[in-house]
Amino acid sequence: MKNNIRKIVGYLLIIPITFVLSCKKLDVPPISSVTSSNFGQSATQIEAAYTASMNFLWGRYYGYADVIFYVFQNDDQWQGGNLVIPANNGDLLWQMHYQALTNINNALLAIKQGRVQGETPQTIAALTGEGKLLRAHNYFNLVRLFGDVPLITEDTPDPANNLMARSSVKDVYTLIVSDLQYAADNLPDSWSNAPGKPTSGTAKSLLAKAYLTMATYPLNDPNYYQKAADAANSVINSGTYALTDSCVNVFKPENKYSREMIWSYNSTYDDRTSSARSWAPSEWLTGGWDGAPVDTAFEHHWTAQPRKDAYLLLGLNGQPYTTAFVTATPYVKKFFYYITESDFNKNQCATNLPIIRYADVLLIYAEAANQANGGPTQAACDAINLVINRANGYVPNAGHPLLTTRMSKQNFDNAVIQERNWELCFEQPDRWFDICRKRILDKVSAPYPQELANYSPNDYLFPIPQADLKTDKLLTQNPGYPTP
Repeated sequence: MKNNIRKIVGYLLIIPITFVLSCKKLDVPPISSVTSSNFGQSATQIEAAYTASMNFLWGRYYGYADVIFYVFQNDDQWQGGNLVIPANNGDLLWQMHYQALTNINNALLAIKQGRVQGETPQTIAALTGEGKLLRAHNYFNLVRLFGDVPLITEDTPDPANNLMARSSVKDVYTLIVSDLQYAADNLPDSWSNAPGKPTSGTAKSLLAKAYLTMATYPLNDPNYYQKAADAANSVINSGTYALTDSCVNVFKPENKYSREMIWSYNSTYDDRTSSARSWAPSEWLTGGWDGAPVDTAFEHHWTAQPRKDAYLLLGLNGQPYTTAFVTATPYVKKFFYYITESDFNKNQCATNLPIIRYADVLLIYAEAANQANGGPTQAACDAINLVINRANGYVPNAGHPLLTTRMSKQNFDNAVIQERNWELCFEQPDRWFDICRKRILDKVSAPYPQELANYSPNDYLFPIPQADLKTDKLLTQNPGYPTP
């Protein structure tokens, strides 16, 4: 990683900058005039670094369904998994996150060293909180993907020229929690004219999700269930967020900044980093790229309800997907179907990809409260039933009934995980993370004999990239993967 980090550090000074976080262009000096010695002298430059960090993830990785498909295809949503995880699986994710972290840490260092001029202490605290939230987001993804990872902060001595060992999962989560707590205390509840920027509510929502993960694998500390429930409940009780009225409306362009969308990767017509064609079948309008085929078993097991039709493309022109599409599979409907025909044909999609939305927070609360209290409370039932009610179009559905306090803790937990599977399908790798933290990969692979035959507990972590293992002798490989 030594050589790779040295390369990454340079990106801060050469990348083109557009303001993804607040959906505005930044009025900044030409990037060639910003050097390591004068970077960070204004809030604008700090925001530019944060925006660039998000561009690494959104523009170069998470925005492309056809790339995500191959990395996370071993869950039970994407079509084609076989649990044969190659030695380079996730290499680009590792690289993009550490490039993003370089920008974030350089900005946080500039703030800490007092380089930012002419700003109030409140603005400085908010800038710091924004950077810490972005750093926590990157490390939260990295630790769930790779386990122990090198922990680099603004205080790390010369990471470009020093070898870096992997820090423990526990230490990584300690930083994540600390960063998110600071962000929750110092970010505003909203930003004027900048709906895409993370807020205090974003930090609290991510903190709830981090606590929930810490309660499950690999830390397995049940004390974090109550912390997760409390953090999620504070978001619920804030009154800031709410579910969109109908599943059909959740992903419509006009609702990309609705009260449900707590934080997203932003796309605009000036910065169209996601192509709708990557999500669409080749038969759609002027042609998609067949980049997001859905496993047919996933569709079969999804009970009939309005949400299923809103989130999955199940056919075309009156034909079922078995005959309508050359792949004979359903497709992810969320991220292309609701844009205009003109935008699709011109490849002008400005759809956002949610990082966390209010439905997720409700489900986090339901899971955590059930576990913390030894069974479902009425508040836990109320939270998940808001999601189920909308999924059913607000009418009784015998195939997907509301949950009750009469359920056992285990049955309620199973129902929450299944609800997450349907409600959050194909948003980030949420399903993969749920499978890993609940240790159910063998169970979801059971209907597929070939996949189950290839299953190993080692599959819950991705391999450390070979290139980094070669250049950093302090790095170690995850079990089950080759070492150069």
